[in-house]
Amino acid sequence: MTNTWLKSAVFYEIYPNSFMDSNGDGYGDFKGMTSKLDYIKSLGCNAIWLNPHYDSPFKDGGYDVRDYFKVSSRFGTEADFDEFLATAHAKGIKVILDLVPGHTSEENADFLRSAESMPNEMYDRFIWTDDPWSCPQGFKNNSGRFDRHGSSIVNFFCTQPALNYGFNRVDEPSWQHSYKSEAALKTREWLKSVMRFWLDRGADGFRVDMADSLVKNDGEQSEKPATSEIWRDIRAMLDSEYPDAVLVSEWANPQA
Repeated sequence: MTNTWLKSAVFYEIYPNSFMDSNGDGYGDFKGMTSKLDYIKSLGCNAIWLNPHYDSPFKDGGYDVRDYFKVSSRFGTEADFDEFLATAHAKGIKVILDLVPGHTSEENADFLRSAESMPNEMYDRFIWTDDPWSCPQGFKNNSGRFDRHGSSIVNFFCTQPALNYGFNRVDEPSWQHSYKSEAALKTREWLKSVMRFWLDRGADGFRVDMADSLVKNDGEQSEKPATSEIWRDIRAMLDSEYPDAVLVSEWANPQA
């Protein structure tokens, strides 16, 4: 690990929706962010934490991601985003992105494929019960809104279906599967592909939103052994492929 820059980083948080509107449409945008980089640096900040910038219907402020590989047109073009990153780096400012790993928007294309009536390549990318009438204790779920015979487990709002990283304790084998199952491991590799995409594009790392919300039935808040195992695996990937990239979170687990 060579990401020693984090030790001296002073972060400025940017919420794109409201930070700086350059075109008068009522929303902040990448051009506006770029125009304020000198101001941010004048405050003594040398790093930016950029809140979700992904394509989203914004039913939860951008924390409901429709497309993880696309910027929101609300904030400008792909070229505008790349210019923002390049200009920040030219001024000696690092940029980390908000990573939303636990759930997507219900408008996410992979989720809509998983919600179809017949099995397909995305059938197990999200968590579904095997009965549309079931209301499993301890979980939030949506029923009757899609063609699939089952209920969709959601993390927070009803529009945020939970990605399938598996279960540490399996109580219902008919629809709950181990975090070491093939489907759960594929979801983990998908998350790595999202991270690689943005790191290759120039991001300096990630702030992880609700990092403890991956594996279900994973013990108490202070434990989460299976979820911690996933983040150690991802950190190992970063150390091998992107040693300068940082990974920070609002969830501090001493085991992670």
